Amino acid sequence: LVNQLSSAQNSPRVFNKMSNKTIEEQIKYYCAYQERSHNEVKKKLYEIGGVSKDDVEDLISTLIHENYLNEERYARAYAGGRFRSKKWGKQKIIQGLKKQFVSAYCIKKGLEEIDEKEYKKNLKKAFEQKKASIKSDKNKFSRMTKMRTFLVQRGYSFEEITPLLQKL
Repeated sequence: LVNQLSSAQNSPRVFNKMSNKTIEEQIKYYCAYQERSHNEVKKKLYEIGGVSKDDVEDLISTLIHENYLNEERYARAYAGGRFRSKKWGKQKIIQGLKKQFVSAYCIKKGLEEIDEKEYKKNLKKAFEQKKASIKSDKNKFSRMTKMRTFLVQRGYSFEEITPLLQKL
């Protein structure tokens, strides 16, 4: 079914002839496969085609009511997953959630999935790895710039980075 959904872009004619019930079943499967944001589901429904704006809103409402779609659960899964697997900082996670139009309340709940001890440990580990790779650079300003850029791209804030830069 997921393959059929992903091929919907290539053959919208097939989905135009489908009933809303079939689309509903497939979108439920799409949501059950992994946590999805409301925005991702809306995009998928519009990609499928043959679904009016009112139908999309009705389907989203049904998915929320039947607990296939839950923004807080999505935010928790997104934040926890990005933190554990990609070692992202809070700022990058927040931006990713905002990009999916997740509410501020759900973003806050999602960030609760991050253990502070583990977070600081990841920051120090990233700092040490980068420090080893730039130690050959003799210019202290250049090393600090490279380190700051690297850690900001990983999603750490300046307030978290500054004490570490003093040790460089």
